[in-house]
Amino acid sequence: MVGHLTQLDRYLLSKLMALFGFFALVLVSVYWVNRAVLMFDSLISDGQTAVVVLEFTALTLPYVIRIVLPVAAFAATIYAVNRLDQDSELVVMRATGASNWRLARPVVVFGLIASIMMAILINVLVPAAKQRLTERRQEVAQNVTAQFLREGSFQHPVKGVTIYIRKISELGELEDLFLADRRDPARATIYSADKALIVRSDSGPKLVMLNGMAQTLQQPGDRLAITRFANFTYDIGTLFNVSSNSKRSLDEIGTLTLLRGGAQLAAQSDASPQQIRLELNRRISQPLLAPIAALIGFAALMIGTFSRFGMWRQITLAIFGLIVVQALQNGVESASSSDPGLWPLLYLPALGGGLIAVAMLWWSGRPWRIRATATLQEGGS
Repeated sequence: MVGHLTQLDRYLLSKLMALFGFFALVLVSVYWVNRAVLMFDSLISDGQTAVVVLEFTALTLPYVIRIVLPVAAFAATIYAVNRLDQDSELVVMRATGASNWRLARPVVVFGLIASIMMAILINVLVPAAKQRLTERRQEVAQNVTAQFLREGSFQHPVKGVTIYIRKISELGELEDLFLADRRDPARATIYSADKALIVRSDSGPKLVMLNGMAQTLQQPGDRLAITRFANFTYDIGTLFNVSSNSKRSLDEIGTLTLLRGGAQLAAQSDASPQQIRLELNRRISQPLLAPIAALIGFAALMIGTFSRFGMWRQITLAIFGLIVVQALQNGVESASSSDPGLWPLLYLPALGGGLIAVAMLWWSGRPWRIRATATLQEGGS
Protein backbone atom coordinates (compact mmCIF):
# COMPACT_ATOMS: atom_id res chain seq x y z
CA MET A 1 0.00 0.00 0.00
CA VAL A 2 2.87 2.38 0.78
CA GLY A 3 4.25 1.91 -2.75
CA HIS A 4 0.99 3.27 -4.25
CA LEU A 5 1.01 6.48 -2.20
CA THR A 6 0.99 9.72 -4.16
CA GLN A 7 3.12 12.76 -3.43
CA LEU A 8 0.26 14.23 -1.39
CA ASP A 9 0.01 11.04 0.67
CA ARG A 10 3.74 11.03 1.35
CA TYR A 11 3.64 14.68 2.36
CA LEU A 12 0.86 14.12 4.89
CA LEU A 13 2.41 10.88 6.11
CA SER A 14 5.80 12.55 6.70
CA LYS A 15 4.15 15.26 8.82
CA LEU A 16 2.20 12.70 10.81
CA MET A 17 5.24 10.51 11.48
CA ALA A 18 7.40 13.45 12.56
CA LEU A 19 4.77 14.71 14.98
CA PHE A 20 4.10 11.16 16.16
CA GLY A 21 7.75 10.75 17.11
CA PHE A 22 7.72 14.07 18.97
CA PHE A 23 4.56 13.40 20.97
CA ALA A 24 5.59 9.82 21.71
CA LEU A 25 8.94 11.03 23.04
CA VAL A 26 7.32 13.68 25.25
CA LEU A 27 4.61 11.39 26.63
CA VAL A 28 7.00 8.49 27.23
CA SER A 29 9.42 10.79 29.02
CA VAL A 30 6.76 12.22 31.33
CA TYR A 31 5.17 8.86 32.13
CA TRP A 32 8.50 7.07 32.50
CA VAL A 33 9.99 9.72 34.79
CA ASN A 34 7.00 9.46 37.13
CA ARG A 35 7.36 5.68 37.35
CA ALA A 36 11.13 5.93 37.67
CA VAL A 37 10.90 8.31 40.64
CA LEU A 38 8.66 5.88 42.55
CA MET A 39 10.93 2.96 41.71
CA PHE A 40 14.03 4.98 42.60
CA ASP A 41 12.76 5.74 46.11
CA SER A 42 11.82 2.09 46.69
CA LEU A 43 15.09 0.58 45.45
CA ILE A 44 17.44 3.12 46.99
CA SER A 45 15.76 2.72 50.38
CA ASP A 46 16.46 -1.04 50.07
CA GLY A 47 20.17 -0.39 49.60
CA GLN A 48 20.37 -0.98 45.84
CA THR A 49 22.84 0.75 43.57
CA ALA A 50 22.10 3.26 40.82
CA VAL A 51 22.89 0.57 38.22
CA VAL A 52 20.06 -1.63 39.54
CA VAL A 53 17.68 1.34 39.55
CA LEU A 54 18.60 2.17 35.94
CA GLU A 55 18.10 -1.45 34.88
CA PHE A 56 14.68 -1.66 36.51
CA THR A 57 13.46 1.60 35.01
CA ALA A 58 14.75 0.60 31.55
CA LEU A 59 12.77 -2.65 31.74
CA THR A 60 9.55 -0.66 32.25
CA LEU A 61 10.04 1.30 29.01
CA PRO A 62 8.29 -1.16 26.61
CA TYR A 63 5.18 -1.14 28.78
CA VAL A 64 5.20 2.65 29.02
CA ILE A 65 5.61 3.03 25.24
CA ARG A 66 2.73 0.62 24.63
CA ILE A 67 0.44 2.77 26.76
CA VAL A 68 1.25 6.13 25.16
CA LEU A 69 1.36 5.11 21.47
CA PRO A 70 -2.41 5.47 20.79
CA VAL A 71 -2.47 8.83 22.56
CA ALA A 72 0.60 9.96 20.61
CA ALA A 73 -1.04 8.93 17.32
CA PHE A 74 -4.18 10.86 18.26
CA ALA A 75 -2.25 13.98 19.30
CA ALA A 76 -0.09 13.89 16.16
CA THR A 77 -3.15 13.68 13.91
CA ILE A 78 -4.94 16.52 15.70
CA TYR A 79 -1.91 18.79 15.60
CA ALA A 80 -1.05 18.02 11.95
CA VAL A 81 -4.57 18.60 10.61
CA ASN A 82 -5.03 21.74 12.70
CA ARG A 83 -1.73 23.12 11.40
CA LEU A 84 -2.72 22.31 7.80
CA ASP A 85 -5.95 24.19 8.36
CA GLN A 86 -4.22 27.24 9.86
CA ASP A 87 -1.73 27.40 6.97
CA SER A 88 -4.63 27.08 4.46
CA GLU A 89 -3.03 23.93 3.03
CA LEU A 90 -6.19 21.98 3.78
CA VAL A 91 -8.25 24.44 1.73
CA VAL A 92 -5.86 24.02 -1.21
CA MET A 93 -6.05 20.23 -1.00
CA ARG A 94 -9.85 20.34 -1.03
CA ALA A 95 -9.85 22.85 -3.89
CA THR A 96 -7.88 20.40 -6.03
CA GLY A 97 -10.70 17.88 -5.67
CA ALA A 98 -9.35 15.79 -2.76
CA SER A 99 -12.28 14.56 -0.70
CA ASN A 100 -12.15 13.83 3.01
CA TRP A 101 -12.14 10.10 2.23
CA ARG A 102 -9.16 10.65 -0.07
CA LEU A 103 -7.28 12.67 2.54
CA ALA A 104 -7.93 9.92 5.10
CA ARG A 105 -5.75 7.43 3.17
CA PRO A 106 -2.37 8.59 4.58
CA VAL A 107 -3.96 8.70 8.04
CA VAL A 108 -4.94 5.03 7.66
CA VAL A 109 -1.38 4.16 6.60
CA PHE A 110 -0.03 6.14 9.56
CA GLY A 111 -2.39 4.31 11.92
CA LEU A 112 -1.33 0.93 10.54
CA ILE A 113 2.33 1.79 11.13
CA ALA A 114 1.54 2.73 14.73
CA SER A 115 -0.50 -0.48 15.05
CA ILE A 116 2.44 -2.60 13.88
CA MET A 117 4.66 -0.90 16.46
CA MET A 118 2.12 -1.67 19.19
CA ALA A 119 1.80 -5.29 18.03
CA ILE A 120 5.58 -5.80 18.28
CA LEU A 121 5.61 -4.25 21.74
CA ILE A 122 2.61 -6.18 23.07
CA ASN A 123 3.51 -9.58 21.65
CA VAL A 124 7.31 -9.57 21.95
CA LEU A 125 8.97 -6.78 23.89
CA VAL A 126 6.57 -6.26 26.80
CA PRO A 127 6.38 -9.98 27.81
CA ALA A 128 10.16 -10.31 27.58
CA ALA A 129 10.72 -7.16 29.64
CA LYS A 130 8.16 -8.20 32.28
CA GLN A 131 9.71 -11.65 32.57
CA ARG A 132 13.17 -10.18 33.05
CA LEU A 133 11.85 -7.62 35.51
CA THR A 134 10.21 -10.35 37.59
CA GLU A 135 13.43 -12.37 37.61
CA ARG A 136 15.46 -9.36 38.69
CA ARG A 137 12.97 -8.51 41.42
CA GLN A 138 13.24 -12.01 42.80
CA GLU A 139 17.02 -11.82 42.71
CA VAL A 140 17.01 -8.49 44.51
CA ALA A 141 14.44 -9.75 47.02
CA GLN A 142 16.60 -12.78 47.78
CA ASN A 143 19.69 -10.63 48.18
CA VAL A 144 18.77 -9.92 51.79
CA THR A 145 22.38 -9.15 52.73
CA ALA A 146 22.20 -5.96 50.65
CA GLN A 147 18.61 -5.12 51.60
CA PHE A 148 18.11 -5.81 55.27
CA LEU A 149 21.21 -7.16 57.01
CA ARG A 150 23.49 -4.52 58.48
CA GLU A 151 26.65 -5.19 60.44
CA GLY A 152 27.04 -3.79 63.93
CA SER A 153 23.36 -3.03 64.54
CA PHE A 154 20.24 -4.85 65.73
CA GLN A 155 17.69 -5.40 62.96
CA HIS A 156 14.00 -6.26 63.42
CA PRO A 157 12.67 -7.49 60.04
CA VAL A 158 9.38 -8.65 61.60
CA LYS A 159 7.81 -8.44 65.02
CA GLY A 160 9.39 -10.97 67.39
CA VAL A 161 12.62 -11.48 65.41
CA THR A 162 15.94 -9.77 66.15
CA ILE A 163 19.15 -10.17 64.10
CA TYR A 164 22.62 -8.92 64.95
CA ILE A 165 25.76 -9.38 62.84
CA ARG A 166 29.13 -8.25 64.06
CA LYS A 167 30.69 -8.11 60.61
CA ILE A 168 29.95 -8.91 56.96
CA SER A 169 33.04 -9.99 55.07
CA GLU A 170 33.86 -9.08 51.48
CA LEU A 171 32.78 -12.59 50.47
CA GLY A 172 29.33 -12.07 52.01
CA GLU A 173 29.98 -14.20 55.11
CA LEU A 174 28.09 -13.15 58.22
CA GLU A 175 30.48 -13.35 61.18
CA ASP A 176 29.30 -13.75 64.80
CA LEU A 177 25.59 -14.02 64.07
CA PHE A 178 22.88 -13.63 66.70
CA LEU A 179 19.24 -14.41 65.81
CA ALA A 180 16.36 -14.40 68.31
CA ASP A 181 13.00 -15.79 67.15
CA ARG A 182 10.18 -15.06 69.62
CA ARG A 183 7.23 -15.16 67.21
CA ASP A 184 5.78 -18.21 68.99
CA PRO A 185 5.02 -17.31 72.67
CA ALA A 186 5.22 -20.97 73.65
CA ARG A 187 8.60 -21.53 71.99
CA ALA A 188 11.36 -18.89 71.87
CA THR A 189 14.66 -19.79 70.21
CA ILE A 190 17.97 -17.94 70.18
CA TYR A 191 20.54 -18.92 67.52
CA SER A 192 24.20 -17.98 67.62
CA ALA A 193 26.87 -18.98 65.12
CA ASP A 194 30.48 -18.18 64.32
CA LYS A 195 29.63 -17.73 60.64
CA ALA A 196 26.58 -17.83 58.39
CA LEU A 197 25.89 -17.71 54.68
CA ILE A 198 22.90 -16.59 52.61
CA VAL A 199 21.98 -19.32 50.11
CA ARG A 200 19.43 -18.85 47.34
CA SER A 201 16.91 -21.57 46.53
CA ASP A 202 13.69 -22.03 44.57
CA SER A 203 11.68 -21.65 47.77
CA GLY A 204 13.45 -18.46 48.84
CA PRO A 205 16.68 -17.50 50.61
CA LYS A 206 18.07 -19.73 53.35
CA LEU A 207 20.41 -18.82 56.20
CA VAL A 208 23.03 -21.52 56.72
CA MET A 209 24.64 -21.16 60.16
CA LEU A 210 28.01 -22.81 60.89
CA ASN A 211 29.45 -23.86 64.27
CA GLY A 212 26.66 -22.54 66.44
CA MET A 213 24.13 -23.18 69.15
CA ALA A 214 20.35 -23.05 69.45
CA GLN A 215 18.78 -22.27 72.85
CA THR A 216 15.05 -23.03 72.96
CA LEU A 217 12.85 -21.93 75.86
CA GLN A 218 9.54 -23.78 75.94
CA GLN A 219 6.42 -22.70 77.80
CA PRO A 220 4.85 -23.59 80.08
CA GLY A 221 7.44 -24.87 82.50
CA ASP A 222 10.39 -22.69 81.46
CA ARG A 223 12.21 -25.69 79.97
CA LEU A 224 15.46 -24.77 78.26
CA ALA A 225 16.92 -27.00 75.55
CA ILE A 226 20.38 -26.35 74.17
CA THR A 227 21.50 -27.83 70.86
CA ARG A 228 24.93 -27.40 69.34
CA PHE A 229 25.34 -27.85 65.61
CA ALA A 230 28.03 -27.85 62.96
CA ASN A 231 25.60 -26.43 60.42
CA PHE A 232 21.94 -25.49 60.56
CA THR A 233 19.57 -24.12 57.87
CA TYR A 234 17.07 -21.42 58.79
CA ASP A 235 14.39 -20.21 56.37
CA ILE A 236 14.59 -16.42 56.35
CA GLY A 237 12.41 -15.96 53.25
CA THR A 238 9.34 -15.54 55.47
CA LEU A 239 11.08 -12.79 57.45
CA PHE A 240 11.60 -10.55 54.44
CA ASN A 241 8.39 -11.32 52.49
CA VAL A 242 10.29 -13.05 49.70
CA SER A 243 7.86 -14.80 47.39
CA SER A 244 8.61 -18.43 46.60
CA ASN A 245 5.98 -18.68 43.85
CA SER A 246 7.64 -20.00 40.71
CA LYS A 247 4.50 -19.65 38.57
CA ARG A 248 4.63 -17.12 35.74
CA SER A 249 1.94 -14.61 34.92
CA LEU A 250 0.43 -14.71 31.43
CA ASP A 251 1.66 -11.21 30.64
CA GLU A 252 5.24 -12.49 31.11
CA ILE A 253 4.86 -15.24 28.49
CA GLY A 254 5.50 -14.60 24.81
CA THR A 255 2.69 -14.88 22.29
CA LEU A 256 4.27 -17.82 20.45
CA THR A 257 4.40 -19.77 23.70
CA LEU A 258 0.76 -18.93 24.38
CA LEU A 259 -0.20 -20.13 20.92
CA ARG A 260 1.60 -23.44 21.39
CA GLY A 261 0.04 -23.94 24.82
CA GLY A 262 0.22 -27.54 26.00
CA ALA A 263 1.45 -29.08 29.21
CA GLN A 264 4.52 -26.84 29.35
CA LEU A 265 2.41 -23.70 29.50
CA ALA A 266 0.14 -25.29 32.11
CA ALA A 267 3.21 -26.04 34.21
CA GLN A 268 4.49 -22.47 33.87
CA SER A 269 1.24 -20.83 34.92
CA ASP A 270 -2.03 -21.70 36.63
CA ALA A 271 -4.06 -20.14 33.79
CA SER A 272 -7.00 -22.00 32.29
CA PRO A 273 -7.49 -22.39 28.50
CA GLN A 274 -10.17 -19.68 28.65
CA GLN A 275 -7.76 -17.24 30.30
CA ILE A 276 -5.08 -18.02 27.70
CA ARG A 277 -7.58 -17.39 24.89
CA LEU A 278 -8.53 -14.10 26.56
CA GLU A 279 -4.90 -12.99 26.76
CA LEU A 280 -4.26 -13.85 23.11
CA ASN A 281 -7.28 -11.89 21.91
CA ARG A 282 -6.31 -8.99 24.16
CA ARG A 283 -2.93 -8.84 22.43
CA ILE A 284 -4.64 -8.89 19.03
CA SER A 285 -7.26 -6.24 19.82
CA GLN A 286 -5.12 -3.66 21.61
CA PRO A 287 -2.98 -2.66 18.57
CA LEU A 288 -6.20 -1.80 16.72
CA LEU A 289 -6.71 1.20 19.01
CA ALA A 290 -3.83 3.17 17.43
CA PRO A 291 -5.35 3.56 13.92
CA ILE A 292 -8.79 4.10 15.45
CA ALA A 293 -7.50 6.97 17.59
CA ALA A 294 -5.82 8.58 14.58
CA LEU A 295 -8.94 8.23 12.41
CA ILE A 296 -11.22 9.69 15.08
CA GLY A 297 -8.93 12.69 15.41
CA PHE A 298 -8.81 13.21 11.63
CA ALA A 299 -12.53 12.68 11.01
CA ALA A 300 -13.60 15.07 13.76
CA LEU A 301 -11.43 17.88 12.38
CA MET A 302 -12.89 17.40 8.89
CA ILE A 303 -16.31 18.45 10.19
CA GLY A 304 -17.12 22.11 9.70
CA THR A 305 -15.69 24.89 7.59
CA PHE A 306 -12.74 27.22 7.91
CA SER A 307 -12.96 29.56 10.90
CA ARG A 308 -10.65 32.30 12.03
CA PHE A 309 -11.23 31.11 15.59
CA GLY A 310 -9.61 27.77 14.86
CA MET A 311 -10.93 24.23 15.20
CA TRP A 312 -11.52 24.02 18.94
CA ARG A 313 -15.04 22.66 18.58
CA GLN A 314 -13.81 19.88 16.31
CA ILE A 315 -10.89 19.13 18.67
CA THR A 316 -13.32 18.89 21.58
CA LEU A 317 -15.47 16.51 19.54
CA ALA A 318 -12.39 14.37 18.77
CA ILE A 319 -11.44 14.21 22.44
CA PHE A 320 -14.99 13.22 23.34
CA GLY A 321 -14.88 10.45 20.73
CA LEU A 322 -11.61 9.16 22.17
CA ILE A 323 -13.09 9.22 25.68
CA VAL A 324 -16.02 7.11 24.46
CA VAL A 325 -13.63 4.53 22.99
CA GLN A 326 -11.58 4.46 26.20
CA ALA A 327 -14.71 4.02 28.27
CA LEU A 328 -15.67 1.06 26.09
CA GLN A 329 -12.16 -0.33 26.52
CA ASN A 330 -12.34 -0.08 30.31
CA GLY A 331 -15.78 -1.68 30.34
CA VAL A 332 -14.89 -4.68 28.19
CA GLU A 333 -11.62 -5.20 30.09
CA SER A 334 -13.54 -5.36 33.37
CA ALA A 335 -16.20 -7.68 31.95
CA SER A 336 -13.76 -10.05 30.24
CA SER A 337 -11.53 -10.22 33.31
CA SER A 338 -14.51 -11.35 35.36
CA ASP A 339 -15.64 -13.84 32.70
CA PRO A 340 -12.93 -14.95 30.19
CA GLY A 341 -15.67 -16.38 27.98
CA LEU A 342 -16.59 -12.81 27.02
CA TRP A 343 -13.35 -12.34 25.05
CA PRO A 344 -15.21 -11.31 21.82
CA LEU A 345 -16.11 -8.07 23.61
CA LEU A 346 -12.45 -7.04 23.41
CA TYR A 347 -12.99 -6.04 19.78
CA LEU A 348 -15.94 -3.80 20.62
CA PRO A 349 -13.86 -0.62 21.30
CA ALA A 350 -12.10 -0.88 17.93
CA LEU A 351 -15.38 -1.63 16.15
CA GLY A 352 -17.21 1.18 17.94
CA GLY A 353 -14.36 3.63 17.33
CA GLY A 354 -14.25 2.68 13.66
CA LEU A 355 -17.99 3.32 13.31
CA ILE A 356 -17.59 6.69 15.02
CA ALA A 357 -14.78 7.68 12.61
CA VAL A 358 -16.73 6.50 9.52
CA ALA A 359 -19.87 8.34 10.69
CA MET A 360 -17.95 11.59 11.17
CA LEU A 361 -16.25 11.24 7.78
CA TRP A 362 -19.62 10.60 6.14
CA TRP A 363 -21.10 13.61 7.90
CA SER A 364 -18.20 15.85 6.86
CA GLY A 365 -18.52 14.77 3.22
CA ARG A 366 -22.26 15.18 2.77
CA PRO A 367 -23.10 17.09 -0.45
CA TRP A 368 -25.01 19.87 1.30
CA ARG A 369 -22.01 20.55 3.55
CA ILE A 370 -19.73 20.73 0.52
CA ARG A 371 -22.08 23.20 -1.15
CA ALA A 372 -22.22 25.25 2.04
CA THR A 373 -18.44 25.33 2.20
CA ALA A 374 -18.17 26.42 -1.43
CA THR A 375 -20.74 29.20 -0.85
CA LEU A 376 -18.80 30.51 2.12
CA GLN A 377 -15.56 30.53 0.12
CA GLU A 378 -17.23 32.42 -2.76
CA GLY A 379 -18.72 34.91 -0.34
CA GLY A 380 -15.33 35.43 1.29
CA SER A 381 -13.70 36.08 -2.06
